Amino acid sequence: MYIRIIDINGGVTMSRNKWMKILFAAFLLVCFAQEPIVSAADAKNIKAEHAIHVEIPLVLEKANVVFNMDHLAFAGDLPVGINYMHLLANRFKDLGTKGQIIGIFHGDAAYMTLNDNAYNTARKVSTGNPYKGLIAELIRQGVQIEECAVSMKNHKWGNEDLLPGVKVNTGAASRLIQLTQEGYVQIQP
Repeated sequence: MYIRIIDINGGVTMSRNKWMKILFAAFLLVCFAQEPIVSAADAKNIKAEHAIHVEIPLVLEKANVVFNMDHLAFAGDLPVGINYMHLLANRFKDLGTKGQIIGIFHGDAAYMTLNDNAYNTARKVSTGNPYKGLIAELIRQGVQIEECAVSMKNHKWGNEDLLPGVKVNTGAASRLIQLTQEGYVQIQP
């Protein structure tokens, strides 16, 4: 599927995937600002040409979000999706937004939910799972972390190989369909 965007310089065609990535980036800029874009005190110190006036302030009373964690995306060594889940959980708390955040790990990113021993075996390292603290913090924040049983079966992992608090779903694709039908917004970092 292609979305056609026309500008004054002529026609430009973008794939749906590229268009969704642009929308997602805009969403992140709005949602994850950790402080007001411009405070009243700061506005006096900003030159008029750099001042920002928000016409559409964002207030989410309720939001259910599922993160489709099926591929690897990093900002340095930090997994982008794990970071965005953390930022969104903080934002929900700060704004009093009611709802649920679910992270579904499968495919190339499935290994991130493994305990130290299983991680070492799967990744052929001896460092333990460097993401275990991040996952534990998400669970502490109320984010539900799920692992795909199909990915587990393909890698010959059992429930005992997962970090504490990680839940197992029947299959990531079916779970994503279910949650989308229930009104969850899917984010794919």
